[in-house]
Amino acid sequence: MAAPQIPKGFRDFLPQKMVVRKRIISLMTEVFESFGFEPLDTPCLEYAETLEGKYGEEGEKLIYKFEDRGGRNVALRYDLTIPLCRVVSAHPELPKPFKRYQIAPVWRADKPQKGRFREFYQCDIDIIGTDSVYADGELLAITDTVLGKLGFDNFVIRINNRKVMNAFALCCGLKDVEVASFLRSLDKLDKIGAESVLRDLKDSGILNAKLEKSLSDFIINDSSCGDPLLEMASIVKQTEEGAEGMAELEIIRDSLTAYGVCEENYMFDFSLARGLDYYTGPVFETIVKEPKIGSITGGGRYDNLIGLFSKNTIPATGTSFGLERLVTVMEEMASGETLSGNTQVLITCFDDSFMKENMKVATILRKNGIKTEIYYKKSKLKKQLSYASNRAIKLVIIMGPDEVNENNITLRDMTAGTQETVSQHEMAEKIKRVYDIK
Repeated sequence: MAAPQIPKGFRDFLPQKMVVRKRIISLMTEVFESFGFEPLDTPCLEYAETLEGKYGEEGEKLIYKFEDRGGRNVALRYDLTIPLCRVVSAHPELPKPFKRYQIAPVWRADKPQKGRFREFYQCDIDIIGTDSVYADGELLAITDTVLGKLGFDNFVIRINNRKVMNAFALCCGLKDVEVASFLRSLDKLDKIGAESVLRDLKDSGILNAKLEKSLSDFIINDSSCGDPLLEMASIVKQTEEGAEGMAELEIIRDSLTAYGVCEENYMFDFSLARGLDYYTGPVFETIVKEPKIGSITGGGRYDNLIGLFSKNTIPATGTSFGLERLVTVMEEMASGETLSGNTQVLITCFDDSFMKENMKVATILRKNGIKTEIYYKKSKLKKQLSYASNRAIKLVIIMGPDEVNENNITLRDMTAGTQETVSQHEMAEKIKRVYDIK
């Protein structure tokens, strides 16, 4: 009999992994809601036609599509943005701006590699119904806040604008119909390098001398020595779209300054294109310097996308946090450390006759917000303490006849290796101080 397996690119998450994931999700949820975002959920399965034609040539290949038993063409959701657009178009009564967050799995028939899977969670925030670029700036401030609270200190938020890059392409002699192809090639710069991007553009028949020189001077070699916004403006300002895009980037810079985002945490990077075709304005993604696993957040403005589902065009912007990559980075940051589990206190079993007392104490602690576990069956204390150690449980309660008769507990600190006698009346407050539980 063959050993049980799961498909490549999919994973099981054992408890210790789930604890880290849940902590990240809990922290993000807290930050999202502090900025006024509300939760939303959508089905994992959509009609295939809902997803098709929205992600560009490369994205289209990665959609998991199949025919169900009813002969309907359906697909697993590729991201959380298109389902959001469907929801907004189906519910015009939603107040605008509509600020939502969603944390849920998505599926892509991609090539598995470090930090990239076929099933993974996205953590999205979107602002629907405003064309104000201050909304884009707020998304970036949220990105900075989340990563800071997670303990990241080696990240950079890259920022660009599709309007600027459209104008750049046209100023370099490209035709309107060639711009999308140019941006798709530019989006591969980090993955395949400058030489391959230029070859790709040449093979597409859109590489001319002016485009090659401008790419080399302003993007590939990044020879700018002053303000990158001013230098790019000198190229694109003669076009209405280019001037508008540059003004939007200035608003974003002003927003980040007002929010107190450190200048070292963001940069204006004109090599950033973002591969999806639906972006219409500011685009952004976040990378960490180590480990090199690609972007950990990404998004941008997509003012025309909801109009594909509705008679009305509704402006929108959003960004997505890649949970899998955040976990990968946090695990490397915590290399060598023992990540604690959920349980805060273990109550050992001195004897089966003491179980009612154990349950009474556990109930008191749980009512005080302390995550408490009971060891069910009598065994050697050493074995029970080893169980607590393996579960990374910090505090252990020991209750024998003396403690029960005097209405006390013995509280053992597994990290320090010390223990003390505490009255049951005071134990909850004592433990809450250890864990800083309010």
